[in-house]
This record gives sequence, C-alpha cells and structure tokens, in this order.
Amino acid sequence: MHPTARRYRRGVHRYRFLLSRQWVILTIVAIALIPTMIRLGFWQKHRYEERTARNDLVSSALHAKPVPVERLSSPGHTVTRVERYRTVTATGTFDTAKEEVVRRRTNSDNEVGFHVLTPFVLGDGKVLLVNRGWIPANGAQTAFPKIPAPPAGRTTITGRLMADETTAASGIKNVEGLPERQIMLINSTEEAHRLGARVLGGYVEQTGPQTDSPEQISDPGSEDAPLNYAYMIQWWLFAAAVPVGWWFLVRREIRDQEEAAAEAKPEETEPAAV
Repeated sequence: MHPTARRYRRGVHRYRFLLSRQWVILTIVAIALIPTMIRLGFWQKHRYEERTARNDLVSSALHAKPVPVERLSSPGHTVTRVERYRTVTATGTFDTAKEEVVRRRTNSDNEVGFHVLTPFVLGDGKVLLVNRGWIPANGAQTAFPKIPAPPAGRTTITGRLMADETTAASGIKNVEGLPERQIMLINSTEEAHRLGARVLGGYVEQTGPQTDSPEQISDPGSEDAPLNYAYMIQWWLFAAAVPVGWWFLVRREIRDQEEAAAEAKPEETEPAAV
C-alpha cells in the first residue's frame, strides 16, 4: 500500500471514535450551543441599547427646564416616553376631601404602605392628580389612614410628570371591591369619572415644596446597562470557547488512545517464555 494511503487510513482510524454515540451527542450539543449563545449575546446587546436609551431619556427629562404642566398634558392626554419624568409646575389648590390612597406601595426602604393621591384644582377648574408621596400602613388596611395635610390655599407645586398606570405596564392587578377611597392604580381616565371633572392625563409625583411626610418619592434610578454589555461579551466568548473546548476534548481522546496503545504494544510483542 502506498505510504500516503497508509497515513490517510491511520488518520481516519484515529478519529473513528467521533462516530460513537457519546461523541455524536457531544458534537450535536456543541453545534447547537454556538448559535444559541450568539443569539443570547445579541439579545443582551439589545437590552444594553434599550436601557442606555432609557437612561438617556430619563436623564434628559430630569434635567430639562421646568414647564407649566398644561404645556405637556391636557384632559384625555396620554403621557409619552419623552414627556415622562419631565419636571412640571402647577398652581392651584389641593382638594383633600376627594383624596385617595394607592395600596401596596413601598418606600426607599421597601416598607409597604400607601401613596397619597390628592386632586389639585387649577385656576381654570381642571384637575391635576398629584402623588404627594408615601405613608406607612399602620394597622388594618381596610380603614382610611391618617394623612398629613398639604399646604392650604393657593399653592405652587413642582413634580415629575408620569404616565397613567396600567396592569400591563406595572404588573399590578387592579383589584375590585377595595375599601372606600383606596385604589391600586393611578389612572386619570378613571379619576375623571370619579371626580366628574376635567382631569389632565397622567399624574405628577410631587417634588416641591419638600415635606417630611408624606415621604416624597425618590428620583428614578438608572438601569444597569453596563451589566448587559458585560453579559453580551460573556455570551460571545462562551460561543467562541465551545469549538475550542470541543477540539481540546478530541485531542485529549486521541492522546489517551495513543497512550493506551503504547502501553499495550510491549505486552503484544513480548517473546514467549522458554
């Protein structure tokens, strides 16, 4: 047999183990992992870009110059992503007689309590919903809690404009049959029906005048976009490591076979005892 053909047959024989059931399964798994990890890397890249855009949008809104709330909202208006978190001002009077509390809300220490939602009547009669902040849920939540009074008379407030809350966006179920003047979600359309008034779309998280109680809601934090970037790199490194790891296992298997053959050869050629 020609030497080249002999070397070819010897090389093919060395890799015959790849046709075994164990190695076929291992190879299929490796092949499947590579595109899966690449897709996961692209998904993390998308999350990174999405979170970065959200952080930029929130930062831009928070640092924008305050404007009167009626420049951005009106009765029936849907607050957009660009308008959300914009600092707005309003002048009017708090209507504590029609005040409500929003159940199952937490403060910065993750204590469960209520958010205080107070209608704020503007000079032209329109109503702005103002989330004045958080109070603890002392005692049974079936009773209306004691709420610190807002400033009396005509007042100018500042706050962050927020979009109406929905179950889809917040994950909070809008429970029926709650105690009087207690709600689960802040929704200007529903509040317009309850109050029988022209209610501006969305609501405002009050930031000024500052008060100790209710405890005012802290600024929205930035989402950890760099973490998604790190995960993206990690998944792509994993994808690159799979074929390298597979080849390493193949070479180790060949080495183990060659060592086993070398150990067995002396025994096969050892002369018979006389």
